[in-house]
Amino acid sequence: MVEDLLIYAIDYAKELGATYAEARYHKNTGESIVARNGSILGIGREVREGIGIRVIVDGTLGFTAINTLRREDVKEAVEAVVQQTKHLSKTVKDRIEFADAKMGRARYEAIARKPFESMSIDEKIEMISELWKRVSSVPREAKLSVLLVQYGENLEEKVVVNSDGAFVVSRIPRITLYYNLVLNHPVKGTIQRWELLGASGGLEWINEWKLDEVLPEDTSTYEKLLLTAVTPPQDYVDVVVGSEIVGLIVHESCGHPSEADRILGREAAQAGKSFIKPGMIGEKIGSEYATVIDDPTIPGSYGFYLYDDEGVPARPRYLYKEGVIYEHLHNRWTAKVYGVESNASARAMDYRSEPIVRMANTYLKPGNYRFEELIEDVKLGVYMKSYMEWNIDDERWSQRYVGLEAYLIENGELKGFVKNPVLEITTRSFYSRIDAVGRDLRFYAGTCGKGEPAQGVPVWFGGPDVRLRRIKLGVST
Repeated sequence: MVEDLLIYAIDYAKELGATYAEARYHKNTGESIVARNGSILGIGREVREGIGIRVIVDGTLGFTAINTLRREDVKEAVEAVVQQTKHLSKTVKDRIEFADAKMGRARYEAIARKPFESMSIDEKIEMISELWKRVSSVPREAKLSVLLVQYGENLEEKVVVNSDGAFVVSRIPRITLYYNLVLNHPVKGTIQRWELLGASGGLEWINEWKLDEVLPEDTSTYEKLLLTAVTPPQDYVDVVVGSEIVGLIVHESCGHPSEADRILGREAAQAGKSFIKPGMIGEKIGSEYATVIDDPTIPGSYGFYLYDDEGVPARPRYLYKEGVIYEHLHNRWTAKVYGVESNASARAMDYRSEPIVRMANTYLKPGNYRFEELIEDVKLGVYMKSYMEWNIDDERWSQRYVGLEAYLIENGELKGFVKNPVLEITTRSFYSRIDAVGRDLRFYAGTCGKGEPAQGVPVWFGGPDVRLRRIKLGVST
């Protein structure tokens, strides 16, 4: 029934004069459990279901959405968007065209090896409550004042049909587990840590994450950090940047500035600009170790998809390759502007959202170094394993990361904790200073925000640990 509605929508839009028509059925079903210090704050369920419709009329792109699945409502929506777009075309200077692209005709899904329904709601509540029992008993001198946990399940179902021949049906279940913990000490103050775990699939990821084991161990580490950390060295030192920070850096200083619509100025009044300008493909941005890839096709990834929301088959995108700006993230419109093919970067948050250029799973390509090899010849340095805060300018050039779990390195060995080291660096400096790259690739989940109205889509960002030579660290007070 839904597929027939979508076909009707694009046929009717073409009949009314659209040169291109696209209809996307999009349903997001989410369930969540929120607990604070072992007590359940709430259990929720949300369903967002509807159809998004895009048309090109007289070189102008129009979008509308409805939250009903009745034929008469679809008819009215198509008539309205075609008419409004035709009126707007009289005021538009630059005409919209889409690049030719191979259109997908496929059905696919991410498999949940352990479906959500295989565990009862009571068992899930018990799992979350048990975390508080395990973690709250860990601190010896400090006190665990807050442990907020939010568990989430989401099922995203889509059917994408367009007048160029796309017909793609997808079903992707995703699971998330977010926590925020706060440790207090009457003399040493406060330390807090938050993390979002996310993946496509089912409850098998709970066993993979082993949070019931990892979180108590991490809490013990954070207490030691709070009690014993010293001021980091203030001179120029070597810095080993942990994979969590590396992943955030490549997401913010490579992924976002590589979005072609952002480069063309569309995001300037919304999420900012880009230091990358048209014509910079081939410009050197870093050392030979600076290869950044965005790949939607990674099985189990939080940003997983095989076809984008314009029906284009997905593939890995090499944004920086061996230190050179190599390709941008494109949808069919930006691909036409650049004279290239779309690399399947069009994503929409839900049926109410238009497909815009987005990242999926962005990471720095791993190298060959074991961690011990990264630090073995460091006479004096710092290992920043995780971060507590960060910021970056709107062109994605100047950036700042404050370390959370961080260690002093002396003569090739970790010698205890340092407190709040600050890595303040430009994009080119970061990628140019990399002289060694670890071999262990790790991913971290996030919800990437962009657009107006705002859209948040699931992504992974990651990489290995990397070593930077001669960096002057700051300290956050």
